[in-house]
Amino acid sequence: MKFFSLVGVELNKIRRSKILLILFAPVILMWIPCVINAGMNFDLREIPITPQNNFFIQGFMGMVWFMIPASLIICTVLLTQTERSNKGILKMLSLPVDTTKLCLAKFTVLILLSLIQMAMTVGTYYISAAIASQLQDYNFILEPLYVCRNVLGIYAGAIPMAAVFWMISILIHTPIFSVGIGLASIVPSVFMINTKIWFVYPMSYPFYLLMVEYGKAAEGVYETQVAWLPWLPVAVGITVIALMVSCIRFGAAERR
Repeated sequence: MKFFSLVGVELNKIRRSKILLILFAPVILMWIPCVINAGMNFDLREIPITPQNNFFIQGFMGMVWFMIPASLIICTVLLTQTERSNKGILKMLSLPVDTTKLCLAKFTVLILLSLIQMAMTVGTYYISAAIASQLQDYNFILEPLYVCRNVLGIYAGAIPMAAVFWMISILIHTPIFSVGIGLASIVPSVFMINTKIWFVYPMSYPFYLLMVEYGKAAEGVYETQVAWLPWLPVAVGITVIALMVSCIRFGAAERR
């Protein structure tokens, strides 16, 4: 079976699930307080940033630190447990299907779901910014090119993290432990972005990128340049290693 056919099969499996609702719920939860507290963007305590940039960054801060990683963790567990709960993985393994392709197809679905959540976040941001603009009589809406560029950067930065979470969900079959380890790994990201070795911790990548943008919008608050070296090769290496381990171990317990 071809790779894209496997991706299509995996997408069909989740078509009737509530996974999209799970992805949309945190987006709403993050932007409602931003609209309610939009007036606070004018009280910047001498931080040199415009209210519209502050509205954007503060709204995305909760998403990149917790909600996006947590959504990835939940999606990885749902994608793996759906197969294990009804023994679907055994049926797939009994077919002449390359397990590596099957594992990568499921991972592709995972990052597609993350892309959908990013699109939901952008749409909700513009709706929230429009409502806040009406309430505060001030234009909080930023240019689409600026917003999309930053969101796509955050999305790309989340891929290594998704690969690590995918590996954890395959290595640890018990959902509660898999979710627990994943959620516990989110917390240190705030600390890690302020260290010189932040690039070895993929859970901190999206938060780091947002803080770099914060530094550009508010001069002197944070560094304003992305340290591509050694970050880029390390991020690629982490992603490749995590996916290799996932492909090797995928379905190993069921094949015994």
